Amino acid sequence: MKVVIMGCGRVGARIASILDHNGHDVAVVDIDARAFRRLPNDFRGNTVIGTGIDEDVLRAAGIEDASAFVAVTNGDNRNIMAAQVARLMFEVPEVICRIYDPVREDTYRRLGLTTVCPTTTVSALILDHVIGAGDLLGARGREA
Repeated sequence: MKVVIMGCGRVGARIASILDHNGHDVAVVDIDARAFRRLPNDFRGNTVIGTGIDEDVLRAAGIEDASAFVAVTNGDNRNIMAAQVARLMFEVPEVICRIYDPVREDTYRRLGLTTVCPTTTVSALILDHVIGAGDLLGARGREA
């Protein structure tokens, strides 16, 4: 499978590394060449310097043959725009977009983007631990 990843931070580099290790054809796009240092030395994929909103940069990354596009920069707006470009202009079948703002995430999910919101996900995990561990405390608090 051909996958284009926009953003080579910790998450993007990890996704790229795992996909590459499992034999997928991976291209990573980032505006900062130094970000590619996060990739393992044996990374066989393609690295492209530029922004994932630029059609020529996406073409250089192989977007026209991609089965999936993953937008994981630190900017919600960049991720949303790049995801829309990948989905609407290049008709990439699977487009995943990280959005930090839960309100935006919900809005764009309803508009058809596949979204991941770390804020919502991490909050839910923490609350699950807090509420799960605190059931007895909560019950005692209600009795008082």
